Amino acid sequence: MFRCSSCGAFNRVPSGHSGVATCGRCKKDLDVSGAPQEVDADGYTRAVASSPVPVLVDFWAPWCGPCRMAAPILDAVGRQQAGKLVVLKVNTDEHPQPSAQLGIRGIPTFVVFKGGREAARQSGVLPAPAMTQWVQAHTA
Repeated sequence: MFRCSSCGAFNRVPSGHSGVATCGRCKKDLDVSGAPQEVDADGYTRAVASSPVPVLVDFWAPWCGPCRMAAPILDAVGRQQAGKLVVLKVNTDEHPQPSAQLGIRGIPTFVVFKGGREAARQSGVLPAPAMTQWVQAHTA
């Protein structure tokens, strides 16, 4: 399953699909790399509520050094689990509502959602192997 970065719809793309995948709703090209997607508060809410696969959300801010250190780790995790996991990024400076609703006090904070509910939470950056293991443990 892949989330369309244009309209937010979830799309099934068969493994081994050749050519360019397009969104079934808006007909724009789909990014099937698994790379993290920036979302606003509404996009976050819709994705978490409707995703048929687990969602990993990175609550971050541009001024946060550890947040910037975590970015390539999350990119790698998203690409490794493309189609099985959706990785979203919420800028807490621009969109403070989701982090306030979840009671997040420090960034970066990573939250895994399954079936619209919080399944796990990690505050602070982990080394790449530990982050990959943490995500896999909570998305399987």
